[in-house]
Amino acid sequence: MSGFLNFVAERFPDIAIALREHLALSLTAVLLGCAISLPLGVLLVYNRIPWLNSIVFFAANLLQTVPSLALLAILIPLMGIGTKPAVLALLLYSIMPVLRNTYEGFRSVDPHVLEAARGLGYSAAQRLLRVQLPLAVPYIMSGIRLTTVYIISWATLATLVGAGGLGQLIVSGMGVNQPYLIVAGALGAILLALIADLLLGWLESALGRRFGMRGGAAA
Repeated sequence: MSGFLNFVAERFPDIAIALREHLALSLTAVLLGCAISLPLGVLLVYNRIPWLNSIVFFAANLLQTVPSLALLAILIPLMGIGTKPAVLALLLYSIMPVLRNTYEGFRSVDPHVLEAARGLGYSAAQRLLRVQLPLAVPYIMSGIRLTTVYIISWATLATLVGAGGLGQLIVSGMGVNQPYLIVAGALGAILLALIADLLLGWLESALGRRFGMRGGAAA
């Protein structure tokens, strides 16, 4: 154990750089995925074309089934190597959980609650923001938490396209047969995922209390 701690202390600058790259890749992919999935999920709730929902969810599900290495291999000829193909691949993987949970969250709202809000004179936008959104927050945050943990895990493969991250430590450790380097990369990814899940869990609870009170008052 002391040997590993000494190794971490010696290589801390390299580990910190890899951690920063990993966090930047993961955060960028999750934020872009949310920017796409959240409004798309709401639009699908109000969509009047039945087959459109099926096509969108089929495409999102299809992206989830493509192996990570295969997707990266497809993107390399199109985008080269570096952060761009890595972020795009992670972005594509981040869409489905947030999209599905956003859609299910808004769909789960009791129609009688919406009818009561309409009777109180709420406009469509007010019903969306003050009734449906507060009640859908637990679903949405659950999807974001799940996506974030997955993306942090999958981001270790970004090193295969030259995007760096904690995966670089793992691959380098395997190349030079340095177990400490492998453990540092793997442990860093695990801790990063755990911390992100804890922080998002705290945010979910805080939003639940805030929006729950607002939603209860609106209902």
